[in-house]
Amino acid sequence: MKISQVTVRRRLFMALLFVVFAFAALVIRLGYVQLWKGAELSQKAEDSWRREIPFQGKRGEIVDRNGVKLAYNISSPTVWAIPVQIKDPQETARKLAPVLGTTESKLLPLLKKNEMYVDLKPAGRKITLEKAQQVRELGLPGIMVGEDNKRYYPFQSLASHILGFTGGYNQGLTGLELRYDDRLSGLPGSVSFLTDAAGRQMPGSTDKYTPPRDGLKLQLTIDQAVQSIVERELDQAMLKFQAKDVIAIAMNPNNGEILAMGSRPTYEPDKYREVSPEVYNRNLPIWMTYEPGSTFKIITLAAALQEGKVDLEKEHFYDPGSVEVGGARLRCWKRGGHGSQSFLEVVENSCNPGFVALGQRLGKDKLFGYINAFGFGKKTGIDLNGEENGILFKPSQVGPVELATTAFGQGVSVTPIQQITAVSAAINGGKLFKPHVAKAWIQPDTGTVLEEKQPELVRQVISPETSKKVREALEKVVAQGTGRNAFLDGYRVGGKTGTAQKVVGGRYSPDEHIVSFIGFAPADDPQLVVYVAVDDPQGIQFGGLVAAPIVRNIMADALPYLGVKPRTEQVEKEYRYGDTKIVTVPNLVGKTVSDIYEDLNMNFRLASSGEGSTVIRQAPAAGARMEQGSVIRIYLGAGD
Repeated sequence: MKISQVTVRRRLFMALLFVVFAFAALVIRLGYVQLWKGAELSQKAEDSWRREIPFQGKRGEIVDRNGVKLAYNISSPTVWAIPVQIKDPQETARKLAPVLGTTESKLLPLLKKNEMYVDLKPAGRKITLEKAQQVRELGLPGIMVGEDNKRYYPFQSLASHILGFTGGYNQGLTGLELRYDDRLSGLPGSVSFLTDAAGRQMPGSTDKYTPPRDGLKLQLTIDQAVQSIVERELDQAMLKFQAKDVIAIAMNPNNGEILAMGSRPTYEPDKYREVSPEVYNRNLPIWMTYEPGSTFKIITLAAALQEGKVDLEKEHFYDPGSVEVGGARLRCWKRGGHGSQSFLEVVENSCNPGFVALGQRLGKDKLFGYINAFGFGKKTGIDLNGEENGILFKPSQVGPVELATTAFGQGVSVTPIQQITAVSAAINGGKLFKPHVAKAWIQPDTGTVLEEKQPELVRQVISPETSKKVREALEKVVAQGTGRNAFLDGYRVGGKTGTAQKVVGGRYSPDEHIVSFIGFAPADDPQLVVYVAVDDPQGIQFGGLVAAPIVRNIMADALPYLGVKPRTEQVEKEYRYGDTKIVTVPNLVGKTVSDIYEDLNMNFRLASSGEGSTVIRQAPAAGARMEQGSVIRIYLGAGD
C-alpha cells in the first residue's frame, strides 16, 4: 500500500512534536532538579558522604556559695582512628603505642576495626596536652586528635559525697553530678568530614566544626571554708576515736541551706575506683538510719511545751533511776537517778524517766503527731540522691512501752538530715524548711543567674513562743547540763547530747553505741546549727564527751568566719570536776613583773620578751576570755 506524502509529513511532524515535548519536559525536569531542588539534593548527597566525630561540650562548673570552684574541667584531648584511612595499621600501632603508653597488640585490633571511626580507649582517651601534641607531630594518616576535657576536683576529697563524680564520657555517676546531669552536661558538638564509599576523605574537602553548648554553672549553698572546718574535725575524730563512721552537718536553721556536710570514711572523686562502692555510694548524712538517742528528746520537749503539758521551772519530778512501764524497766543513764529536780533540770540532765513522763502526758496520738509534723518517718526531699525514710512505729504498734521509749529517742530510726532539719524547726521559731544544697543556676558565658533557689517552708510546727522556750532550755543544757563540753565562751550555745545503743543482730549491743550532739548558736538568734554523730567510738562512748567537743570546735571557727558577733551576756557555765574553766585576761600593762603574779591568781602562765621591769604590751589584750592555764605573752620595757 502506497503511503501518501501528506501522511508521511504528518507522521514526521508528530514525531518531531513528540521529540520537542520530550526534550522540553527533560529541560523542565533538569531545571527543576538543578535550580529548584538542587540545594536540597546536594545537601542530601553531602549528608550521605559526611561522617561525624562527636565530642562533649564543657561540663558546667560547680562552685560554692562564694564562687569558689569545687568542680571544673581541664583540657584532656582524645585520640580517634579512621581505620579506612590508615595505610599501614602495623606501622601506625608501632609509632602510636609508646606515645599513648600502651602496646602495639592492644592498639592494632582497634586500628583494624571495620568501623567509620574508633575511640582508641582507654589509652587514647583524655590524654595530657603534651601527649596530644606528640600524636599530632607524628602526622599519621587516619589518626585524629579531638578536643575533650575531664572533670577536676581541686580540693580532692572535700565534699566528695555531695559533689559525686563523672565517668569516662563526662556523664554524672553519683552525687550532684548525677542529680543535675542534664543541666551540667550541656549539648555535644562534633567534627565532620566528607568521605567516599570506601570511607576515604574526599580530596579538597574541609572539616566542619560544630561547637558544643556548655553546661550551666551550679552554685551551692555549701561554704568551702565551713566545709573545710567540718572535714578537719571529721578527720581528727576518726583518728582519735577509731570509729566506724563519723557524720557531720552544718545548716543555716532559718532557710534550710546546707553550709557543710561530710562523713568518714571518704574518697577522692578522681580516684573513686580505688575505694569500695559502699564508700562513694552511701552519703551517710542522708542515707544512714539509726536510733537517735537523747537528741530526739528535743522533739518531745517541744511537743510538751506546745501542748502546755509542762512548766519547766515550776514543776518537779523525782527520778529514782528507773521507771517501770508495761512490765519493762526503763533506766536512767545515771545509776541511782537524779532524785528530785525541776523539769528544766530533767532536760539539763537528759533524764530518761522524766521524758517518759512527758511522753505519757502527751499520749501517743499527740507525740507521734508532732514527730510526723517535724518530718520524721519520711524523706526531707533534699536535692541529693540516696536519701532514706527512717522508721517509726505504726500507730497499731504503739503501746505503753513504745510510747515511753520513743519519748527519749529509742525504738525509732532517723537519718542525720531529718534530725538537723527537725531541730532547726524547733529552735528557729517553729518553721520546718526543706533542706537543699543547690543555690542557683548561672549562665556560664554571661554570669546571668537563670534560677535561684528560694527557702521552701514545709509547715509551721510550733509557735515562736514555744521555740523560744526550747532554745532557752537547750542553752541551759550546754551551760549547766550534759552538754557543757560544747560551751563556747562569748557565744550563747544551745544543744543536746545523745548516746544510743546500736542494734546488732536484732538485740541492743552493750558495747556499741552511736554518740551524738546537736548544737546551735547564738541561742537568742540561731544562725548556725551543727549535728555530729560518731558510730562506735573506741574507749569513750558518751555524746557529751565525744561529739560535743567536736561541735564546739566547729562553731568556734565557723561562727566568727560567718560574721556572727559574740554576745556580751550568756548563761554562765557551771563548772564541774574535769571541766576546762574560761577566765578573763587581766590588764597587766604598766605593772612590774613582781606585781603581776597577784593579778594572774594561778589562772594563766607567762611568757615574756624584751628587757626592762615594766609590762608595756600584752597579748591577748585585757578583757579577752581564755581557758584557765593559757599563756599570756608580755613585752617588757622601761617604766615611766
